[in-house]
Amino acid sequence: MNGRVLFLAIAAIAVLVTAWQTFFIVDQRQQAIIVTLGKPVRVINPPGRSEAGLHMKVPFTQNVIKLDRRNISLNAQQEEIIGAKQERLVVDAFVRYRITDPLLFYRTLGDERLAEDRIERLVSSSLRQVLGTATQEDIISGRRAELMRLAKVDVAKRAVDSRMGITIIDLRMRRVDLPATNRESVFNRMRTSRQQVAAQLRAVGEQQKREKIAEADKEVTVTLANAREQAGTTIGQGDALRTRIFAQSFGKDPSFAVFFRSLQAYDASLGDGNTTLVLSPDSAFFKYFEHGPSGGGRK
Repeated sequence: MNGRVLFLAIAAIAVLVTAWQTFFIVDQRQQAIIVTLGKPVRVINPPGRSEAGLHMKVPFTQNVIKLDRRNISLNAQQEEIIGAKQERLVVDAFVRYRITDPLLFYRTLGDERLAEDRIERLVSSSLRQVLGTATQEDIISGRRAELMRLAKVDVAKRAVDSRMGITIIDLRMRRVDLPATNRESVFNRMRTSRQQVAAQLRAVGEQQKREKIAEADKEVTVTLANAREQAGTTIGQGDALRTRIFAQSFGKDPSFAVFFRSLQAYDASLGDGNTTLVLSPDSAFFKYFEHGPSGGGRK
């Protein structure tokens, strides 16, 4: 009985192992290559066909190598590029590609890890060739899109000539920077240039400030002079009018003129209330105190 159970257990394990070696699943995002003793014999679910699902192979003699069917993104290593004017730039690029011929891809590259290394070398070579003819300004902004288009075309052509079984979808630069050894010197030059511009602007502003102040002072001086002249003229006209009015009034009534002038003298002499006058009793200065406006003074 124990031997029979052992036999059944071994048989079940053998069936499971055989089934495990026979059946496999290909995801819709994958494509699979069936390899017999290291030689690829067929492809399952390649581009253009829909064969995802459960499949079979010959157990123990055939292997399944699965490749990505989607667009694959690869961040290339940073490259130091020398431009047309011997400017050194560090370029950080990425490439997107798709495995369109899995059999050719397998025969040429073997697996995706080796493919990434080969594609990085293609990208590096193309970037050096295309960007080496452009200036720093062209690479950074001026002709960046055009240069990337030329580099993409060159990488795609190299991939076809190398029979890699891939299609290059896109090639872009993520970042363009100066090498660390040059960054500080460029920063210092930019800072010095900005400081010179700032000093020039401050000097121009200070000159304009002095000109505005001088112009304002001149306008103030002219305005005050004109105001004083107009004030003097107005005061002179007022005094002349006052004198003329007094003259006309005094001509009509001489006694009133004498009385008015005496009142002005009283106001000037006694107006503050602290003045002491020592006069002769018969002085004519106080005649209006004794006789009123008529001024009938003593004989």
